[in-house]
Amino acid sequence: MRLLICLIFCLVFLGCEEEKVQPKVQEIKRTYKGDVELLNSCGMDGAASKMKVYLRENGFDVVSTKNDIVQNYEQTILVLRNPEWEGAQALAKALKTKNVITVMSKRALVDASVYIGKDLKQIVEPEQGE
Repeated sequence: MRLLICLIFCLVFLGCEEEKVQPKVQEIKRTYKGDVELLNSCGMDGAASKMKVYLRENGFDVVSTKNDIVQNYEQTILVLRNPEWEGAQALAKALKTKNVITVMSKRALVDASVYIGKDLKQIVEPEQGE
């Protein structure tokens, strides 16, 4: 009888597996040293603010936003003021643009200028299925 009780006891406890909780892996977003300025060149109200939030969420340091004199850009343009900046390619990828121009200037106060075009929505809003 004791053997039977011992056998049942062992089967019950050996059959129960302890649920293992997997630790959550927190994704660390990369940040890029360097200053980025935004210019609203599309004429849409709040375009620079939306782009600023998007770029900051993606690790870029937006240091200024303002309206451009020209307000009819169809596409966003990235102007690199410092072509050796480590975040240049990542910024172009985040902006989903191949419109990249290098304009070197010793008086430039930023590493990159982003001229926001009317394609803003396609840049800052996630694609279906993401």
